[in-house]
Amino acid sequence: MRLFIYHANQCNPKKCTSLKMAKLGKAIIIKNPYKIPKNSLILNPFAEKAISSEDRDIIEKFGITAFDCSWKEAESIFKKFRFKNERALPFLIAANPINYGKPFMLSTLEAFIASLYIVNLKNEAYELTKCFKWAETFININYELLERYSKAKNSKEIVEIQKEYMVR
Repeated sequence: MRLFIYHANQCNPKKCTSLKMAKLGKAIIIKNPYKIPKNSLILNPFAEKAISSEDRDIIEKFGITAFDCSWKEAESIFKKFRFKNERALPFLIAANPINYGKPFMLSTLEAFIASLYIVNLKNEAYELTKCFKWAETFININYELLERYSKAKNSKEIVEIQKEYMVR
């Protein structure tokens, strides 16, 4: 599984999940956004389409790319670039020490874990949890949602599940 990370150098390197993933050989850091693999699935929180099981082929062939940047800068960074396969992650709760308990505020590691889980590459998702002690907690606190998302056929069903969950 090829995982790419555009790293914008806007974080504390000691707490950065991206840099540790690269150090462990789990991901490839990209410093130049023009070097991002064109056909990879791009995780973009502002994308119109949600990731779903129908994206599995793209991920298996071309990998996933996440952007590691400050949440404060994210919107301006994503507006600069347009990619073919942009997908947003649905509602999930962060388990990372910086944003624990906050909806949508996932670390790069959590974004990859969620993506893999949702497209039914669950073994690969669990493998990534070995990068940090707290990472399996992310799956545990989101387990019900992740399971429901992984059974959805397409983006539309993902959004329906998300809406249903959020009105509870």
